[in-house]
Amino acid sequence: MAIRNLLITLLLLFTSFSMALGHEVGNLGHYPVVVSTWPFVEAVRAAWRAIESGFSAVDAVVEGCSACEELRCDGTVGPGGSPDENGETTLDALVMNGATMEVGAVAAMKYVKDGIKAARLVMQHTGHTLLVGEQASAFAISMGLPGPTNLSSSESVQKWSKWKENRCQPNFWKNIVPVDSCGPYHPKDIAELGKGTCSSANLMAAVESRSSHIGLHNHDTISMAVIDKEGHIAVGTSTNGATYKIPGRVGDGPIAGSSSYADDEVGACGATGDGDIMMRFLPCYQVVESMRLGMEPKLAAQDAIKRIARKFPDFVGAVFAINKNGLHAGACHGWTFQYSVRSPEREDVEVFTVFP
Repeated sequence: MAIRNLLITLLLLFTSFSMALGHEVGNLGHYPVVVSTWPFVEAVRAAWRAIESGFSAVDAVVEGCSACEELRCDGTVGPGGSPDENGETTLDALVMNGATMEVGAVAAMKYVKDGIKAARLVMQHTGHTLLVGEQASAFAISMGLPGPTNLSSSESVQKWSKWKENRCQPNFWKNIVPVDSCGPYHPKDIAELGKGTCSSANLMAAVESRSSHIGLHNHDTISMAVIDKEGHIAVGTSTNGATYKIPGRVGDGPIAGSSSYADDEVGACGATGDGDIMMRFLPCYQVVESMRLGMEPKLAAQDAIKRIARKFPDFVGAVFAINKNGLHAGACHGWTFQYSVRSPEREDVEVFTVFP
């Protein structure tokens, strides 16, 4: 009897410890599961319907992200939002198959509204990983996607016009003249720049200047992970990038390991935020590799975010992590982050809130 009581006590202690590490210890080994950045509830529902209909993890991710593109989630996903300095909207997207480690992505793509479907076509029909610009558009159209299409909307044109009236402020230029009006811009004189431009003081000044134009409604991404009924994992991202970006800019959305990453043997990660900063650290690759080494999702997510914050204390960003058993968690810096989950234990999508 004493041995039996001891075993029960140890089991209870283990259960309590596990519950403290993440949200989903109750569905260990239970799938399918869909996780998405932000309260993009309709996108998660679309992915869940696909999974329930027997679709693969990859196809479910495409269905979910496509729904967000059609709904123009937060104005930062799909066509009709986030104009660049020329007033144009361009798309970045990625799909990754965690079973095969294949990746398909498009970046700075014009004229085609289906970013995530174009990314899947790259993965399905080429030996490449990433296609960019108008050549990506031509490829997508040649593979059957509708186009060419004007990706601007009345809202994006109006937003761009007001920005021009405000002397193109804020923008993403630095160490240039003129500093308080629209271009054309030129580098500052070498003598004026001096030898101290790479000092830590100047670096932090450049980082701090970003905070005025990086936030939820102008610099955001849907990143989604799906574990299907067979336990296979896929991830996808879609975004129209940073508002008023310099034309040609590519963020972390189409970069595997930065915006998202998946491996059937371990789990997956999705990210959102200041992609220009986050892509320098490949946070989702780090999260998955940390989980591979035995770290719980919550600690893996926190560790990835802290690594960025140590170098860029004013950056804004977040990640979610989910292991192959369905245990999930999130971490963020600079804002309050929310992510959405649908699993067999839930009758509908549940939104989790993570504080900095």
